[in-house]
Amino acid sequence: MLRTPALLASLLAIAALPARAETRPAWPDTYLSRVEAMAVMQTLNAQLLAARSATTTLEAWCGAHGIAAEPRLVARLVREVDRPASAETRQRLQVGPDEPLRYRRVRLACGDQVLSEADNWYVPARLTPEMNRALDTSDTPFGRAVQGLKPTRQTVESRLLWQPLPEGWDQAAPSAGSCGTLPVPEALFSHRAVLFTAERQPFSEVVETYARTVLDFARAPRPADPACAKP
Repeated sequence: MLRTPALLASLLAIAALPARAETRPAWPDTYLSRVEAMAVMQTLNAQLLAARSATTTLEAWCGAHGIAAEPRLVARLVREVDRPASAETRQRLQVGPDEPLRYRRVRLACGDQVLSEADNWYVPARLTPEMNRALDTSDTPFGRAVQGLKPTRQTVESRLLWQPLPEGWDQAAPSAGSCGTLPVPEALFSHRAVLFTAERQPFSEVVETYARTVLDFARAPRPADPACAKP
């Protein structure tokens, strides 16, 4: 699991943002609810892995699940931060040690909900001046800013940061929940991907961490778990 100081600091910052904690739809801590949470996570994870643009996919998820009244993704820039690219990142981007790279950290929000945080290293020389200007001066999500390059993605790493079901759940009897509220952590899963132009030239590497807010949508009522019935 990712446990770097930068990630922990980022997640704490997300938690500190104004949120709808008091109105967040609660997932009950039952076996059925855990199965459903796992299925929802895997559905979004699969959609993101198969997509050309995480921005477009996340925006469509927000709209389909009614997470915000206006399902439009906005990148909240985290300014005055910098993280040098690793040697591995430079190798994947096919640039030498002296090639200028830019770093951009954003929190992608739909309405008042921050759905993910992205750390992005990109080669400004492979973008147009207009694209660089938009990334430097506006809250435009990266995927939207560079869509003129007709980018494709290649996933380098995918990590599941939360497992709602216990190890070996598929071979064991269903476990009883607490009958309270399901404790969902701040981060659910993460992706590291390289973006390529239509000519198959790499121009960006991004690490995206998806927050628990992707589960914040109204669900149809479920039958009560008999194990949680009051005597």
